[in-house]
Formats: sequence, C-alpha cells, structure tokens
Amino acid sequence: MPRGLDHIVHAVADLDAAADVYRRAGFKVGARNRHPWGTHNHVVQFPGFFIEILTVAEPDKLGDDGLSKHFGSPNREAIARGDEGFSMLVLESTDSDADVADFAQSGIGISDALPFSREAKLPDGSSTTVGFSLVFARDALSPHTGFFTCRQHNPAAFWKPDYQQHANGARGVLGVVLAAENPADHHIFLKAFTGVSDLHVSSIGVAAHAPRGDVEIMEPVAFRDQFGVTPKLDGEGALLKGLRLSVPDIEAAERVLKSGGIAAYRHPGRLVVPPEAAFGATLIFEAPGRI
Repeated sequence: MPRGLDHIVHAVADLDAAADVYRRAGFKVGARNRHPWGTHNHVVQFPGFFIEILTVAEPDKLGDDGLSKHFGSPNREAIARGDEGFSMLVLESTDSDADVADFAQSGIGISDALPFSREAKLPDGSSTTVGFSLVFARDALSPHTGFFTCRQHNPAAFWKPDYQQHANGARGVLGVVLAAENPADHHIFLKAFTGVSDLHVSSIGVAAHAPRGDVEIMEPVAFRDQFGVTPKLDGEGALLKGLRLSVPDIEAAERVLKSGGIAAYRHPGRLVVPPEAAFGATLIFEAPGRI
C-alpha cells in the first residue's frame, strides 16, 4: 500500500537561529522538544505533514541504541560535515510491523520498529505525551540520506489546527525533491520505500505520486531548471534538496518573506527561498495545480 509523506528532517547546527529564520519566513514554529538520545527539535506543522528542524544538542546522550544509531548519529555526522539542510525523508505508517516485513522483503530494511515517546506542548501551554514508532530503510547508493516511516501512537495529541496557521499562507505539502546524477539508479528503492508501484519516469527524473505529495528524484540540471537553484551534490547518490509547499497567494507569501528579511526570488510560477537563506534547504512555494 502506498505510504504518504509524513515529515522531513532539517538538520542544523544552530537550532535557535534556524527556528528564527522559519518564524521570519512566516511559519508558526512549535516549542523546543527533546529526545531521550540528545536531539532537540522544533516542529512546523501542516495538516498531516510537518518539518522537523533538528540539532544534536546533547551528543553525550547518544548511545548504541537503534534510535541513536539510525537517527541521532547520522544527523550529528551531517552537521559535522557541514551538510546543513534536509537530511531525512519520512513516510507515514499505519503498521510498523508490516513496514519491517515489507522492507526486509525488498532488501532495504535496516531496523526493527523503534518506539519512543516525548513531552509535547499543547496550544494552551499545557503538556502531554506523544509517541511514535520508527522503521528505517536504506538506499545503498545514498549513504548520506536517511529514510524511515513513522507511526503515531497518540495522533490527536500531536496534530493541532492552531499550529497549522501560517502567516505566509502555506497550507500543506506538495512534494519533496531529491537530486541525483542518475535518478534511474534509485528507481527500485523509491518503489520499495514509497509502496508506489507505478512510478512516473520522464526526461528529468523519476517520481512517486504518493498520498499527500510527490517524491521526485531529479538530475541537477532539471532541479536548476525547475527551481532556479543548482543543487550541491557530492557524488553520494540521491540527496534531499527541496520542499514544495502549497500557498494560495504567492504575492502575499512574498510580502511576508520580505518583511521578515528572508531572501527569496520568483521562478516561473514559484517563489523560492534558496539554500543560502534557509540553512541549506530550498523552500519552494507554489500554487496547487500549477504544473
């Protein structure tokens, strides 16, 4: 069964500074959260999808457990390499055990289901507990990109409409974009990870039209043509480079970004915040249905 987009991890060295950029870009940024293995995050939430702005604030807490190994340490290593930006792609799960079995059968699985819980702040300032189970997969050709599924155990405590109202008008995710020298090399992995059997193959790359947004892998020149940014690649397979967000009014979004001092430019039908203005990530605002 196809898996929809759940969230994307944005790894940064300075969590406070990155959260400030997102706020000035017109996003509502949630409270600072802490994980038992030493990573801290802020969440920017949309209906059914969120951006996880993350740093490794307490590296001494990293251990040999699965969540340290597959989540904490890879993000620490990315930050240490100077690779701030989108580091991990996360798809939704309704059955973690089924994901483990599917990934094992496809030869991409690298973990059992890994559960954890943390404290979360509610809109009224009170606290609750949210819980998740993560199942990790690996694209052998993309060692610097993380992939996993996420099942929520207390979704009513996590998803809050109050957190999904953004001054820039962003209403939801349209897709994530990876860049690779040879997108076709990742065709088999993309099919196994997303559960989308009928991938769209074109001259610019390969795409899975998953629930709640597309997962696209493009050649660098196609990424530049589509978004006006030439992605930095290091020869390590497919790297997460862009996040496409839906806004009903690009002009209004542009005014919010300008008032917040966030550099952005127009690219046909789109408003793009380049990686140098967003801690290595490319944020793409577009009207739904423009393509």
